[in-house]
Amino acid sequence: MEPSEPRPRVIVGVDGSPSSYAALRWAARYAGMVGGLVEAIHVWDTPSSVGWSGPAIDPDFDLEQARERFTEEIRSVFPDEHPADLKEHLVEGDPSEVLVRASEGAELLVVGSRGHGRFHRAMLGSVSQRCAQHAACPVVVVHREQEEKR
Repeated sequence: MEPSEPRPRVIVGVDGSPSSYAALRWAARYAGMVGGLVEAIHVWDTPSSVGWSGPAIDPDFDLEQARERFTEEIRSVFPDEHPADLKEHLVEGDPSEVLVRASEGAELLVVGSRGHGRFHRAMLGSVSQRCAQHAACPVVVVHREQEEKR
């Protein structure tokens, strides 16, 4: 690969679920084989501002909690050393929308088969399904079992 050529971008969604950890490992291995960069994206959302007790949110607190969770997730997957070619992005919004948008111009989007959504029994999670249908690049859906067979 010539130095002037852009390196392939591999986008991966990380939500703290075992299948997202497996997806991050898979993405790092793939990026290493193709000389690419991994962009790990953790999407967070501030809960509704009005609940039973009225407005009780602190967006700065929610952001800080999301940042701490994401840092711990990366440390869980790569306990010994942070890969040099791993960029971390913490984004507020809807996970499927953020990942589909991030897939533009990417070589590959990697997601876990099931995350921390409401439908734990689904064969394919709603985020991974929407990404597979709408991403601007090929999508790899990684199952937790694949990570355990390493």
